[in-house]
Amino acid sequence: MSVTVTIRKGGPELIDRLEPLWLALHAHHQSLNSDLKYFPDDRSWELRRSCYREWIRAEGSFVLIAERAAEPIGYAFVHIKPGPDDTWVTGARIAELETLSIAPAERGRGFGTLLLDAVDAELDKMGIGDLLIGTLIDNEGARRLYERRGLRPIMVYLARFAASDHAGP
Repeated sequence: MSVTVTIRKGGPELIDRLEPLWLALHAHHQSLNSDLKYFPDDRSWELRRSCYREWIRAEGSFVLIAERAAEPIGYAFVHIKPGPDDTWVTGARIAELETLSIAPAERGRGFGTLLLDAVDAELDKMGIGDLLIGTLIDNEGARRLYERRGLRPIMVYLARFAASDHAGP
């Protein structure tokens, strides 16, 4: 018998439950691009948790957590920012999906789509039509998922990190 997956919306009270899923995503990022230096897990979570604590204070920001038998298997963290954008025509509020993480054993089973459907439903309720999502250049699976949902690349970030062994001139 399979146990149903439920999605619930929350705020700061859910942040500490996200740690194992953030660390799974952190490991996934490292597997995609090992040329960069990454913070150790404890420091990475400390920094991300701090960001979440700040972002969730923005009016309308939320967390959606997917659970099976009360155990988190994925989450989406959405930060609502004031608009309009200074370049593109947008509404008065812009959503940014800061994180979408699915437990490694659950990837490829439709839970990312389920969470994104729930994100879209929440944004519809708030009257927000503008959504930004960033993903690592090497994360082709995530890019395909987002593009299937009608998102398209509009910007590429270039970076030079001083800690990288391969920093340019």
